[in-house]
Amino acid sequence: MSPPSRRTGRPRSVEADRAILGATRAALVELGWGKLTMGDVAARAGVAKTTLYRRWAGKNELVVDAVAAVFDEHLMSADCGSLRADIENVVVRFAELLELPETKTALMAVVAEATQDEALGARVRSAIVDRQKRLVLIGRERAQLRGELPREEDPGAAARNADLIFDVIAGSVVHRLLVSAEPVDAEWAQGFSTLLLQGLAAAAQPGGTTENGGGGPGGQNPAGSV
Repeated sequence: MSPPSRRTGRPRSVEADRAILGATRAALVELGWGKLTMGDVAARAGVAKTTLYRRWAGKNELVVDAVAAVFDEHLMSADCGSLRADIENVVVRFAELLELPETKTALMAVVAEATQDEALGARVRSAIVDRQKRLVLIGRERAQLRGELPREEDPGAAARNADLIFDVIAGSVVHRLLVSAEPVDAEWAQGFSTLLLQGLAAAAQPGGTTENGGGGPGGQNPAGSV
């Protein structure tokens, strides 16, 4: 006798997920965190509320995933030919992403709520922060292959350095845009990359923010001196 067939649930629809996450971001912009409900998101997405609860336990998880999806879709580590150019590209792209109303509103709401909710904070770190650290790892690997950066033999030190690089880049852009309310344009990105790659002394020199000013290929210091 053949074994009984196993019943499986209906497979998740990519289109439905995309509609739900988009509706969540739109609702956040219009309603804010406090007034946002799962029912409102379901109505906007054109799905049953039970569909949401099969995928997400509640509003916190749903909103975090809605923010994470935007980051995954828009942030990529393009090979621009040099470490300096790679940094400037990701800085400008990150800024452009943060300037979208749905991204800005959703991210600020999640971060604010996470200060009061440890579980939400952990989900933000795993779904957004840890996933976006891949940009640092990809960029560093590419720079090492070009000979712009040395290989790091100690895995622990390499991981700590990756965390620090991510914090410096992400923190600077977020503070510049969302706290200081100042623009992140190509000129600012050039100055930032000079400061990151060559330090305060180089950034303070006349012409220190030019694209190829000082240092090795692409304007950065020779490998091993960063």
